[in-house]
Amino acid sequence: MKFLDQAKVYIRSGDGGAGCLSFRREKFIEFGGPDGGNGGNGGDVRVECVSNLNTLIDYRYQQHFKAATGGHGMGKNRSGAKGADVVLKVPEGTQIFDEDGETLLADLTEPGQQVVLAKGGNGGFGNAHFTTSTNRAPRRANPGLPGEERWIWLRLKLIADVGLVGLPNAGKSTFLSVVSSARPKIADYPFTTLHPGLGVASVYGSDVIIADIPGLIEGAHEGAGLGDRFLGHVERCRVLLHLVDGTCEHAGKNYQTVRGELEAYGHGLSEKPEIVALTKADALDAETAKKQLERLRRAAKIKPFLLSSVSGEHVDDVLRALHHEMQAVAEQSRENQPAGEWRP
Repeated sequence: MKFLDQAKVYIRSGDGGAGCLSFRREKFIEFGGPDGGNGGNGGDVRVECVSNLNTLIDYRYQQHFKAATGGHGMGKNRSGAKGADVVLKVPEGTQIFDEDGETLLADLTEPGQQVVLAKGGNGGFGNAHFTTSTNRAPRRANPGLPGEERWIWLRLKLIADVGLVGLPNAGKSTFLSVVSSARPKIADYPFTTLHPGLGVASVYGSDVIIADIPGLIEGAHEGAGLGDRFLGHVERCRVLLHLVDGTCEHAGKNYQTVRGELEAYGHGLSEKPEIVALTKADALDAETAKKQLERLRRAAKIKPFLLSSVSGEHVDDVLRALHHEMQAVAEQSRENQPAGEWRP
């Protein structure tokens, strides 16, 4: 299945059914009177969040969705049926924007959440509705109201606990493949990861969801490389795991390059808690590893881990540090929670 995290679709709710102009005409019944029924309401267009999807690929092949028109009213005071709704099913973490791409209409993060984006038109009144004490035989009926139409943007932002960031070939996909059952593409050339991926690691008996995104390069916020669009997938993460290639020329400069792109992107990414690790320890001698760790420590201003996903060196230590940081973030969130508000 291909990964698609953005789609533009056209939606239109159904028109309301027309009211009926009718009179009761039966043998032996004089002055039967008006009996035209009302038209049915048009169908709505709704978006529903479901748990069994992880991509918006369905909306690559169909971009137009139109709800059914309401049924027309009929004689004998029969009302028209309501038009069938159209339900767009999207994965968890989908944001819905207006056509301008900036106005947020809804943010669906939990399965079962629904939002009506286009309400169906009301059905028209039949002539029976207009009967009064002075107008016993009205000869008017209303047409149904038209439905709403609009273009919307669907944007998926993966929901994960940990986000992997770093330059291309920093070892992000290798780390993800070691700590989880995910099988991302791994190769010795840049940009082997072209689409975000998810993996689930087990730490202290609890599951930690890890998101891997394509590598960043200098100027990514201006469109260099694959750009910074995929950073949206780590906006919801609690903690960032910043991996730096130990075989590069200067680990500190590589770290600062990625941090500069995070700050340029904004959306609070640069303020998130961060664990820093120097990767590919199995390919470094002791002196080089010590020099690179010191460069990285000065740049990051925190003590980095020395990590080797191939040999498994300090992989468990990194996972435990991530779990501890996640617990601290959760505790701080509970402390900042307003009194009387409950959250699961």
